[in-house]
Amino acid sequence: MKDSDQKGYVFNIQKYTVHDGHGIRTMVFLKGCPLRCAWCSNPESQHLKPELAYDEGKCLGGSDCRRCITNCPTSRIVEVEGLLSIDCDICDPTPNCAAGCPTGALSVYGRLVTAGEVLDEVEQDGVFYARSGGGMTVSGGEAMFQPEFALALLRDARRRRINTVLETCGHCSEGALLEACGLVDGLIFDIKSMSAERHRLGTGAGNELILRNFGNVCRAFPDLPITVRTPVIPGFNDSEEDIRAIAAFLPKRARLTYELLPYHRMGQPKYRFLSRPFPMGDAKLDPSVMPRLRAVAAAR
Repeated sequence: MKDSDQKGYVFNIQKYTVHDGHGIRTMVFLKGCPLRCAWCSNPESQHLKPELAYDEGKCLGGSDCRRCITNCPTSRIVEVEGLLSIDCDICDPTPNCAAGCPTGALSVYGRLVTAGEVLDEVEQDGVFYARSGGGMTVSGGEAMFQPEFALALLRDARRRRINTVLETCGHCSEGALLEACGLVDGLIFDIKSMSAERHRLGTGAGNELILRNFGNVCRAFPDLPITVRTPVIPGFNDSEEDIRAIAAFLPKRARLTYELLPYHRMGQPKYRFLSRPFPMGDAKLDPSVMPRLRAVAAAR
């Protein structure tokens, strides 16, 4: 199979981003992730297959509109006390499931596409990449959760001379990650905690594979530009000891930078759209924390 024909699931293609690699970039967000971080701001990225989301605040209700119920081919959308009840466990939603909704109360997170279709869309902004030194950043979810698709995207992008950056949580196939790193111009690697037990409690998995993958990449690609990122999460890793431990783990190399990202709750409404509880509740990050922790990270 040609790389351009390889299929995979994406949930967003976001243009004109400037924070995930050099220059103006297009972010390609792949669905599926092996972790279940309590603070995840993209819950729609966690499961591989497309998901139907429902914003009850936009719904007209059964008295004025029943188009979604009529359109549903498997009768998995029903009305209960004026609101929709959705059960898509036995089917994979398609864009058609939301196409008839006049207010946008229904939407589908995720679609099946080919690598060629993605790259054709990415190439539409080639003039901006040429002027700014930008390109395509492949993210997720976890981009390497779909390794064949991610590798096909990166190989096809190289043929088209598109600058590429891979963003990963590191919990993925060691061989596939090394292969991907041989195709990219930069890597963004998340390291959330040096404590395996705390990492397991916060994300659902230990950090052993992540740290091993990071070490393997650093040894195999000494000249690859790497940005290590730590999301600072209240009650999880927001102490100086936490950040100092990560900073001490990072190797001294010229093309490695370390960034801290402050916790936010912008993804909270999407949990409600997907009928899931928001794990972080009312947790907030004290405003005084980030300046102090950034000073620790800068001193590594």
